[in-house]
Amino acid sequence: MPLTSDQAAIIQQTAPILKHHGYTLTTRFYENMLNEVPSLNNVFNRTNQLNGAQARALAGSLLAYASHINDLGALSPAVEQICQKHASVYVQPEQYDVVGRYLLGAMKEVLGDALTPKIQAAWEAAYKQLADIMIKREAQIYERSDGWTIWHDFVISKKIKESDVITSFYLEPRDPGKMARLPSYLPGQYISVKMNVPELGILQARQYSLSDAPNPNYYRISVKKEKGVDPFDPGAAANPGYISNILHETKQVGDVLQVSHPAGEFFLDVRNPEEKKVPVILISAGVGLTPLLSIINTLVAEDSEQPVTWIHATRSSSVHAFRRDIRTLAEYRRNVRAHVFIKNPKDDEVVPGDDYQYKGRMNLDKLDRQDLLLDRNDAKYFICGPERFMADMEKKLRDLGVDMERIKLELFGTGSTPQA
Repeated sequence: MPLTSDQAAIIQQTAPILKHHGYTLTTRFYENMLNEVPSLNNVFNRTNQLNGAQARALAGSLLAYASHINDLGALSPAVEQICQKHASVYVQPEQYDVVGRYLLGAMKEVLGDALTPKIQAAWEAAYKQLADIMIKREAQIYERSDGWTIWHDFVISKKIKESDVITSFYLEPRDPGKMARLPSYLPGQYISVKMNVPELGILQARQYSLSDAPNPNYYRISVKKEKGVDPFDPGAAANPGYISNILHETKQVGDVLQVSHPAGEFFLDVRNPEEKKVPVILISAGVGLTPLLSIINTLVAEDSEQPVTWIHATRSSSVHAFRRDIRTLAEYRRNVRAHVFIKNPKDDEVVPGDDYQYKGRMNLDKLDRQDLLLDRNDAKYFICGPERFMADMEKKLRDLGVDMERIKLELFGTGSTPQA
């Protein structure tokens, strides 16, 4: 049942309250719910709980919902991103009831008498409205998942070190009889990987981009070992990536992981013939290259002739993954151009002009219009990397005249949107 106009007005009027108290409210919400319903610790990302990222993201989402309560279409991209992630960890409709109960409880606890019966009733209705939208969308995703609606066991068939910090894992079904041919995916999408974390005594799942062209026999993910140190706050406590560290340090060929059906809203839609004609510009930093590798490898596998520009930034040669793969593509594919920025290149490890083209941080001003395909109003731009990097690249492209609808960002972690 949709909100009444009075309820919508009340929700909108609470936006300033959420802006001021949102983080406190969502922090209390997670504390109460995860303490009293411990089974949900297997669902929520423990690292993002420790560093506050999950609470900040939810606070931002609540504020956005309140601010756009009369224009929910503006939130469609964010809702789609959340629903895809929910579906990748198999969130169930009944879990929305639990979340709603504790969210309203946290509102009452934090806001006290300011949460009048009218405001509480409006938020109950608003939450139900949003939950219904998301439950319906997630049901559609499950219906289109090739009958794969539970976690499946996969075996690590290969483990390959790509750089000092990135390792690739080739995953094959543990029981090929049940999955003779893996479901395909759109290049840029991800899978979730779930395993026990002995240090925490709980199960945890993480999303990792598929880093190769679709193959009916295996999925490949390329994982960065996350130290969990905030470079902008060196004094803060480190919150390491539990799953990435377990994968790097303890998981070996033959070990079993639980894997979900591919999901995600960041992709090049190669099903659409028109999408296979337009120029593609792939801009990444660090491990952000993984979904873009899937895109470029898919285009190569399909022998596409559409122009592709690869633009990548890395700290040093030792952490630069897949550099030979990209260099080979640029040498032998006339439609592929590659531009690599290395902040601290070592002359004894890399060759200028071959392994990289520019020294320093990524600066799109160093590329010409032809490399960026700025004169093509149908070109599509895919950006993946740290949030600040994506914000900078998005702003630069917009300053260069690229329409916002032609720019796609991959939002890792909690999915907070960078603001240019």
